[in-house]
Amino acid sequence: MTQDASRNEGLVAGIEAGGTKFVVGVAKATVLPTARTVIPTTRPAETLAAVTDWLREQGPIRAVGIASFGPVELDPASPRWGHITETPKPGWNDCDLAGIVGEALGVPVGFDTDVNGAALAEFVYGAGKGMRSLVYVTVGTGIGGGLVVDGRILSGAGHPEMGHFYPRRSAKDWNFIGACPYHGDCLEGLISGPAIQRRWGARLSDLPDDHQAHGIVADYLAQLCHTIFALTATETIVLGGGVMATTGLLDRVRSRANAIGGCYFPGRARQTIVAPQLGSAAGLVGAIELGRRAVK
Repeated sequence: MTQDASRNEGLVAGIEAGGTKFVVGVAKATVLPTARTVIPTTRPAETLAAVTDWLREQGPIRAVGIASFGPVELDPASPRWGHITETPKPGWNDCDLAGIVGEALGVPVGFDTDVNGAALAEFVYGAGKGMRSLVYVTVGTGIGGGLVVDGRILSGAGHPEMGHFYPRRSAKDWNFIGACPYHGDCLEGLISGPAIQRRWGARLSDLPDDHQAHGIVADYLAQLCHTIFALTATETIVLGGGVMATTGLLDRVRSRANAIGGCYFPGRARQTIVAPQLGSAAGLVGAIELGRRAVK
């Protein structure tokens, strides 16, 4: 067997690069990874050496996909493509993530944001399977969103920052100035996990069911969903992330979004707000899919 033929039978690797941990896995023909590991995010040299060493141990790697925390450079014409750019994560500013991994393994690299990776996974294998469009929103330490249309992740001057739009403030919620260091009371500044903790002193899931926080968070997320439906006409919005694990929150968001929409949108019967079908595996599955696409 030639070296090239052997290479074509190799595994596809995925790296879900997060600010606290890197989740790394490999797969061949399966959707879910056949092997995975978790590596703490320390300094780039240490973390990426551990990642590439583990991948080499798995067998011949055909390609690798990276779904990374950001901000990142996604313009393929840019000399900084594949870089993490101006991040507050110590040591990772201007890190050539795709370049380092690709050179170490000698394989093609697919690269995108972590939320875009999760969006792609849900579109291809999860809640958006068989549909034309999907938006994935993660509500956790931050709030981010990715849009996939006809199998293509959409981006422009950069990647979407859906967590940084300004919702209408609730009449019950004028006293909190917001936790976003850039925009104050943007959506992320109002209802990300750290924002909820800062203003109410607890996680949303730990607050009583009758606490006003549940209604406020649901209202702001419903505004986001309404805005996404209005601007993109997408069929499905997937709401994931740690905050969305709060019991009853998804139903509250659906109900409020329907009330806000007022039965106006022509395609409303086809527009749904759902939980991720792939759960916490979406990011890694999406990274592996980015790797598969890098060799097509």
